Amino acid sequence: MTEPPTARPRVGHIQFLNCLPIYWGLVRSGALLDLELTKDTPDNLNQLLVRGALDIGPISLVEYLRHSDELLLLPDIAVGSDGPVLSVDLVSQRPLAELGGRPVALGSTSRTSVLLAQLWLREVHQVEPEYFSCPPDLTAMMLEADAAVVIGDVALRATYEGASKGLDVHDLGQAWRSWTGLPMVFAVWAVRREFAAENPGLVKDVHAAFVGSRDEALAHVDEVAAQAARWEVFDAPTLANYFRTLDFSLGARQLAGLTEFARRAAAVGAVAGPVIPEFAQV
Repeated sequence: MTEPPTARPRVGHIQFLNCLPIYWGLVRSGALLDLELTKDTPDNLNQLLVRGALDIGPISLVEYLRHSDELLLLPDIAVGSDGPVLSVDLVSQRPLAELGGRPVALGSTSRTSVLLAQLWLREVHQVEPEYFSCPPDLTAMMLEADAAVVIGDVALRATYEGASKGLDVHDLGQAWRSWTGLPMVFAVWAVRREFAAENPGLVKDVHAAFVGSRDEALAHVDEVAAQAARWEVFDAPTLANYFRTLDFSLGARQLAGLTEFARRAAAVGAVAGPVIPEFAQV
């Protein structure tokens, strides 16, 4: 009697343009056939991975730091920037120095970016706004607040259209780089520790699929952008520039940025303490 087939690993995928190259590569390679893929917003994927409804997936850096005792990082893959990121913005209707005590809307799909904005406003601009969380609809946010933190496709549109609407758009990837001299890591890929212990071969295969997918897509950025432009509001050159701006690696400089963000987050009580990243064996 043959053994039943091993269940496919349950893997998350961020349904934003910033992860399209990775998804594109998975489709091209056929690796999707070996995965049970769940596409959703970052906040929902965070919850699914933390509660064990996913085995492997992207997770906001802050949520990884809060749950590092349950998770292992996958090496050499992340979503971040070493300078402008184009899709993580603080959008303001007044000078930042005037935001003290004023309402600032925090997009509900973000965890890391909203903390980064709060740290930056407090430590660099010495202001403490009145923060509130709400859905990431920039038009609605600007009706209720003097500034807003948005990520993903909403932020990418603000990057290119905000100035024409009289808005100041502050790229938080560039803000972090100017502030610390380090890259910013917004999301990492992680695996639940018990899944990694029980399925080391599957973890290795999934990691290889993601890294290979990323490399394939980045070798064909113009093709990825041209295909995406058929259903997105952005044209192909804009998307190609965006994909080339993003940093999908997790090397020594990125780890230094991650560690520095963890230190600053711990200093304000946003996470329990500084975290030393632990990696899955792949």
